[in-house]
Amino acid sequence: MIHTIAFDVGETLVRDDRYWAAWADWLDTPRHTVSALVGAVVARGQDNAEALRLIRPDIDVPAEYEAREQAGRGEALTEADLYPDVRPALSALREAGVRVVIAGNQTARMGELLRGLDLPADLLATSGEWGVAKPDPAFFERLAAEAGVPVAEILYVGDHPQNDTVPAARAGLRTAHLRRGPWGFLWADEPVVVESADYRINSLMDLVGITEG
Repeated sequence: MIHTIAFDVGETLVRDDRYWAAWADWLDTPRHTVSALVGAVVARGQDNAEALRLIRPDIDVPAEYEAREQAGRGEALTEADLYPDVRPALSALREAGVRVVIAGNQTARMGELLRGLDLPADLLATSGEWGVAKPDPAFFERLAAEAGVPVAEILYVGDHPQNDTVPAARAGLRTAHLRRGPWGFLWADEPVVVESADYRINSLMDLVGITEG
């Protein structure tokens, strides 16, 4: 039985609509254009920041991020940004005795915003707070250390093969690939996902059945 489940954030718990819409508005570019470019770089297997570089080749993403924060147009998060199954699934898992961990590639600011939602989780941290990001094996080592359990006792849930299921599996964790968001849908049936994921799910509620099995 699985006793610890760790969750990615973007397009696993939180919709990325607001994130990309904010960048589109900041760069004075139509939102549908940014969405299309994100899809294009995803299909190429590139980092999603490449979408911003297609719009502005010389962009310094961290500097622009800071400029947005200074202008009062930085990261934001509300209950509406959560996928509908998040609270029911996390609550059901905790009620079943599963330890719930949230740990993804996000900024320290996003960590603050996530905590403000008071999600049903035992531990919440971001790569920005830890100073190490996926797919670095050190991220998963830190995750296990913070969770206080061996890596083999953690099930990591995410939508992105190259950031979630593949590196987590290589680090010794069990994995679940979520068919959600651009990466989740596009790569759902690729061999790399089939091979690296112990489970392939369509909803976070599917995890409740897994833990009860």
